[in-house]
Amino acid sequence: MSSVERYLKPEVIRQIKRLDLRAQFIVRAFLQGLHASPFQGFSVEFSEHRKYTPGDDPHHIDWLVYAKTDKYYVKKFEAETNITGYLAMDLSRSMGYTYRQELTKFDYAICLAAALCYLMIYQHDPVGLVTFDEKIRHSLAPKSKRGQLATVLSLLANLQPAGRTDVAAGLNQLAALLRHASLVIIFSDLLTDPEPVFHALHRLRHAGHDVILFHILDEAEVRFPFEGMVELEDPESSQRLQLDADHFRPEYVAEVEAFRATFRRECFQCGIDYVALDTSMQFDKALTEYLISRRARY
Repeated sequence: MSSVERYLKPEVIRQIKRLDLRAQFIVRAFLQGLHASPFQGFSVEFSEHRKYTPGDDPHHIDWLVYAKTDKYYVKKFEAETNITGYLAMDLSRSMGYTYRQELTKFDYAICLAAALCYLMIYQHDPVGLVTFDEKIRHSLAPKSKRGQLATVLSLLANLQPAGRTDVAAGLNQLAALLRHASLVIIFSDLLTDPEPVFHALHRLRHAGHDVILFHILDEAEVRFPFEGMVELEDPESSQRLQLDADHFRPEYVAEVEAFRATFRRECFQCGIDYVALDTSMQFDKALTEYLISRRARY
């Protein structure tokens, strides 16, 4: 099985397509809301015509043009201007961890990225990709062609998360590269000092970018299912620690909840969507729930 087929295997494609079918109206409203966001404060004015595609609102068909050409065209408005999306993927070594789930955090993030890439391309929105650890390691220019999904997955499936974590440095470098207001979708376990990350997120928002932060942890990192005396190893520093898991669990779970709450609060204050996930969640269900919640807020 090729590396691309690993993430384009039938069950993953079915999940992505099911997401599209179950939440098509939600996805459309979600992405149209993103399209309009860079133009808040401007009037919505007629811009040009484009060919009708399935899913367009029939009310926007220009029947005068149809009478002349015998072809369907819809009026395109300024607020429909395509938004450029960037998938920002944490490539640090900790993302390669899994305890008992089929997918590592990195694999899970790839499935989420594939679904969002698929949905944005379906809306004819260009999507690009950056991967980072201590700095940006790989970059794909945004494109809206259908082949972009396979290109994105081909790159990601051939990577192994192995670098040291510096989420803030990667995001700051990305912020410096972006020249226009974009949608930045971040996938990371955020296992780093949060303060520099907050500053980097603020920088992205201050520059006018719409930011969505998917905070992905392994199921074991959230619930700490270990029992008795265990030895834990930091995947990046290789430091080891022995402890009594049953005694340590309540304190650990409380710390994780507080860590997530801090990110949730900070993101809310600066207008960033924060989505806390763990690898035991079915990714298409988790993404659908997020899209529904976003649609309800806007």
